[in-house]
Amino acid sequence: MHDLKRAMLSAASGMNAQSHRLRLIGENVANADTPGYRRKTIAFEAELDRASQAATVRPGQLALDASAPREVYEPGHPLADGRGMVTFSNVDPLIELADAREAQRSYQANLNIFDQARRMSGSILDLLRR
Repeated sequence: MHDLKRAMLSAASGMNAQSHRLRLIGENVANADTPGYRRKTIAFEAELDRASQAATVRPGQLALDASAPREVYEPGHPLADGRGMVTFSNVDPLIELADAREAQRSYQANLNIFDQARRMSGSILDLLRR
């Protein structure tokens, strides 16, 4: 039963991390047309839950994407510089879509693990009641 609890804790931490990642992706998409916005990324850190000895993952530090921002020649734009260039965000909606799909699939995989461990725990309790 202890192993099932650790599996549930690990899966729950994975779901939490991926939901955090999805919130960040949503923020990036919402700011895709914001001039000067830098795409945010997040790394995950593995750690050990000392109480249960479960391997877990947690969201790490936020980082700004180092790719170059998109510059467009729009001399009439209020934010244009002396050359008529406007610096837009470095958010690529296709990359964000791919990241969102990856995060969603990872979340779903963790949910399946959590659900399977929950069902197994329930089955063990049913057997013990007999």
